[in-house]
Amino acid sequence: MDKIIARHLTADLYGCKASRLSDEESLPVKVSSLFEEHGFHVMASTLQDIDEDHAALLILFAEGHFAIHLYRDLSYVAADLFLCEYAAAPEDLLQKIKNIFKPEKFRTTYLKRGDFSISGADMKPQTKTKVAPLRRIHNTGAKVIRLLAHRKH
Repeated sequence: MDKIIARHLTADLYGCKASRLSDEESLPVKVSSLFEEHGFHVMASTLQDIDEDHAALLILFAEGHFAIHLYRDLSYVAADLFLCEYAAAPEDLLQKIKNIFKPEKFRTTYLKRGDFSISGADMKPQTKTKVAPLRRIHNTGAKVIRLLAHRKH
């Protein structure tokens, strides 16, 4: 059995709905409520604009933290969820977070934090990455060819 003290999930959400990225008034409330509905005790929540197209949301709760960076011009969200519980299920929360931003595709990475079951000789981090397919298929090859042809001119 693993002897870990926390679970850590990072997620890249690509092609997010523009309206969801610019909803600054209700976004902290929606996300804080999501954690409270799952039994977490929210202690603080703040959304700060970094510049015109970039904002950061940080939610601190007794059982961990959630931080996201919203890149409006790229329709991209970088999320970081840290849960200080061995039996935590960050995947459940990720699904709800995806429902908020409606990404076309996403990539997640799971980390075990405070893994005391590994020996000193094996200190390489253990990660598991999952990539989900696009909902809509884009002709990427044609776009690349057009881009390369355009650069030659």
